[in-house]
Amino acid sequence: MAPVDQRPQIIAVDAAGQAELAGERPGPPALDATVSPMADLHLSQDTDADRLISRDPLALLIGMVLDQQIPLERAFSAPRDLEERLGGDIDVLRIAGMDPDELVAIFSQRPALHRFPTANAKRIQQLCQLVVDEYGGQAANIWMMAETGADLLARIRALPGFGEQKARIFVGLLGKQLGVQPPGWDGAADPFGQEGTFMSVADIVDPESLGKVRAYKQQLKAAARAGTDQPTP
Repeated sequence: MAPVDQRPQIIAVDAAGQAELAGERPGPPALDATVSPMADLHLSQDTDADRLISRDPLALLIGMVLDQQIPLERAFSAPRDLEERLGGDIDVLRIAGMDPDELVAIFSQRPALHRFPTANAKRIQQLCQLVVDEYGGQAANIWMMAETGADLLARIRALPGFGEQKARIFVGLLGKQLGVQPPGWDGAADPFGQEGTFMSVADIVDPESLGKVRAYKQQLKAAARAGTDQPTP
């Protein structure tokens, strides 16, 4: 018997009206990811911030982009602060169309949303513009539209702020915690799709696992300094 495709079904809708109201040129039809599988994430270790990234795919993407050169808890709590500074809503069309200097000012308010607010405000605006232009304004369509793990990795790797390793980590997070598992997803995430490891945000589900991931990263740095073999995750 042929295997059953258990991936969530997606419903095609037209985003032209939404884009037109926002003063933007209508983009491609959107695939409304209203049934996108979202998990109970615990990346920021803050209840409200984790609730936001669990229900809002764009907030999760923003947190992932910001997760560099600052503590990961701060990176994934920053979308909550951004939401508050924007008046209670992270709107992809609004961010994409904002005056860049205004967005930089929002990122720079104390406490700053990142160690490098100017560069990351620009990166987040570019991300939002891409979501509007290529995914109908629905961030979850990035993974809902992927047919294979390789396709998913390529889509994520093409996003502003995502290098090769970060893209693989995010594929691992999607597969392990959000149930986004197109054929070959674990290979595309390799080595971050492996079960029973504590290597990245893909493996953080509580304070204990956060501590294990942090310890592994410290061991990696120590091994790199000493020129020894990498530790077992």
